Amino acid sequence: MTNLVPIHTWHWSCGASVLVAGLVTIVALVTGCQAGSPRGELAEDQRTLTSCDQSAPPASLVQLDGTGSSASDAITAERMAVVESVARRTAVCSGHLRVLVFSASSAATTTLFEGPLRMHGATENARLKRVPDAVADVMAQVGASYNAAVKALPQGGSDITAQYRLASEWVSQLGDPYRLHLYVLTDGFQTIGVDLGAQALSAQDATALADRVAVPKLPGASVVVAGLGRVAGGTPPSAVVEGLVAYYDALCQKTTAAECISVTDYATEGR
Repeated sequence: MTNLVPIHTWHWSCGASVLVAGLVTIVALVTGCQAGSPRGELAEDQRTLTSCDQSAPPASLVQLDGTGSSASDAITAERMAVVESVARRTAVCSGHLRVLVFSASSAATTTLFEGPLRMHGATENARLKRVPDAVADVMAQVGASYNAAVKALPQGGSDITAQYRLASEWVSQLGDPYRLHLYVLTDGFQTIGVDLGAQALSAQDATALADRVAVPKLPGASVVVAGLGRVAGGTPPSAVVEGLVAYYDALCQKTTAAECISVTDYATEGR
């Protein structure tokens, strides 16, 4: 699932792609849209299928930051594109998907979608041909409930690190043979417990701060924290964003996850 390159373009939908630039490896996610043709879409899904781990299907958990600093149409659209991409890969790989929105604590969450994405069919192609409809159903459910869910969340702060514990509990409930693929889509500005927006952190300070935060062990997991520093109404100084990246890198490494990916900028561009 991972391409070891410093920059990767994530192709989300037939009309657009999302470029995510970061300091570490980038997860290659695909939606299968290729010139809008069913044949191209199927071929892309067939390529994705070759990278699936049949012995450990993905337990894909997408956690969307619903706090006010992320409240913009552009950020929401970019995050929905990621949800669509993750849903597609999960469906191709016969996994289980959960999408939630969170704010001030591990209790301040609302699930927008949860369920298995296992396609039925007598042949591989028959199963893959069901993927687009399955993804469309996911996106319809997420889109229909997103705005109301965000408005209902408490806005007294942002507790991003608490979401790691929720992820650990969730994948434990699913049990074998699933492998956790965690996507935390957030600007990264934790305010509960620690204040990550107060000042720029050096790499050393970020690591020391992460060492004081309790997180669960997530052995074998893939953890992506994306959108760091991406806020509504302004761009933080680059030193602040770099500190966020260093902090979430260190926090992920503390979980002993197999893959730790912390990235910053989103930029949409036409295909």
